[in-house]
Amino acid sequence: MMEKEYMIIDGIRCELNGEKNVLEVARNNGIDIPTFCYNPELSIYGACRMCVFENERGGMEASCSTPPKAGMEIKTNTAKIRKYRKMILELLLSAHCRDCTVCEQSQNCELQKFAKKYDLRDVRFPNSKSEPWVDDSSVSIRRDMNKCILCGQCVRVCNEIQNVGAIDFTQRGSEVVVTTAYNIPIAESNCVACGQCAAACPTGAITVKDDTEKVWKAIADKDTLVTVQVAPAVRAGLGQEFGIPQQENTMAKMAAAMKRMGVDYVFDTSTGADITVMEESNEFLERLKTNPEMPLFTSCCPAWINYCQKNYPEMMVNVSTCRSPMEMFAPVINDQFKDCGKKHVHVAIMPCTAKKFEAARDEFVKNGKHEVDYVLTTQELAKMIKQAGIDLKDMEPEAIDQPYGIMTGAGVIFGVTGGVTEAVVRRVAEDKSANTLRQISYTGIRGMEGSKEATIKVGDAELRIAVVSGLKNADELIKRIKNGEHYDFVEVMACPGGCVNGAGQPKAASINTRKERGQALYGADKMCDIKSSDENPIVAELYKTVFSDEHRRHEFLHVHYNNK
Repeated sequence: MMEKEYMIIDGIRCELNGEKNVLEVARNNGIDIPTFCYNPELSIYGACRMCVFENERGGMEASCSTPPKAGMEIKTNTAKIRKYRKMILELLLSAHCRDCTVCEQSQNCELQKFAKKYDLRDVRFPNSKSEPWVDDSSVSIRRDMNKCILCGQCVRVCNEIQNVGAIDFTQRGSEVVVTTAYNIPIAESNCVACGQCAAACPTGAITVKDDTEKVWKAIADKDTLVTVQVAPAVRAGLGQEFGIPQQENTMAKMAAAMKRMGVDYVFDTSTGADITVMEESNEFLERLKTNPEMPLFTSCCPAWINYCQKNYPEMMVNVSTCRSPMEMFAPVINDQFKDCGKKHVHVAIMPCTAKKFEAARDEFVKNGKHEVDYVLTTQELAKMIKQAGIDLKDMEPEAIDQPYGIMTGAGVIFGVTGGVTEAVVRRVAEDKSANTLRQISYTGIRGMEGSKEATIKVGDAELRIAVVSGLKNADELIKRIKNGEHYDFVEVMACPGGCVNGAGQPKAASINTRKERGQALYGADKMCDIKSSDENPIVAELYKTVFSDEHRRHEFLHVHYNNK
């Protein structure tokens, strides 16, 4: 048996297990080296220089770009390195808007965290960027370029993961900035509002647009009735902000917290997901019979819809006409409270920044009013709960409200990559026994991989299915389809791992965080008595009443996107 290779870091013997750089070796052995520009899922940039180590000769090297070698001996915490890092922080802060007390990312900012860690009490250089430089054009994100530290994470995420390329570096030397082509407002660029740039940003340069004050105003108005729907993935992410394990389902605590805050009714978007499964599976089965345009692409993800419209408008005929669960559920709730005697404001709590964009689309305006008035992200809800003086961890759980208090496990798993596909397959499967459901889960559609494929037998037909998350993976799949590869059903989610890793969620520390959130949804699925959407009695009742008229059903549940 071959002896393991190792290197020495700060006097600690560290085994080498195929890590691509010294930084990963250190972190795998409990040695925390600071970084701004490093992300294990992105290309190596090596610009911030915070991750330097001291080699045996006293030289300085960047640990993110240095491959580990057996026998290496390095130090990561010498007086020389600490002085070096402190100088880097001073230089960054000299070109950074330092109004930290009113910054959206205060206490969640890497620059602020490292300034405290290295005991930076004074910046000797004049501040060249004390005033905000804000692009507020997007309904989803807000950009303040005077808080940018040029780490390049947003640029690489936008290009390498999402294949959008809405932002990049421009100009030279000390004038370098990250911006759009020709410095146009981000809303006028090819941005798809996925928000992954905001999720990657270590400072407050790109943040999620905040609508909390508008919702507080609605809650405070005695003449306004406020209803809320909560997306499945939120229950798997919110707890992180309150020290609750990722695996714990926080839906009941969340409902209790919002009731205490003054919300009148709290519903679960999983019910809307069940309706989506019904409509999407019906459309899928109909297309299989007539075979007009295959494959059928899912339509739940607004960033994916935006991407397809901008890059592959000819493929929109393949995209399901079904609305997303949020936009299916909203008109149902609005119809329920149309005669409440008050002004009705409907709020959606989503893990996603693109949902703000979706809610603002012209296609979802009825009688001059948006069907979803406000979209709050998981982060925004956490902020409101804290402002209300509520500790979610100590909340006594409460049930969500009737008449939409029943959902299925199929609706809950919508929030993780592969979940939509699994829910649809459960619906079209003739045998819905526990054994069949287990077999479906083992077909290869579960897991955090960016691209997955499976062949599933439904009746006498063998269906070829693809599941992709991350828009670059979607783009590569579309190119293969255009070159002749055949699929029957394709699920697309813009965010890697699905909605559990949406840009509106608390930042995932690693891919393991995504996995834990996904497991939380699968755990919630196991606790649901009903597993298939067609067995939800609430959904069955809606089809007998609200959707009994074919024209009304189509009006509530389907959409035709305009060319803009």
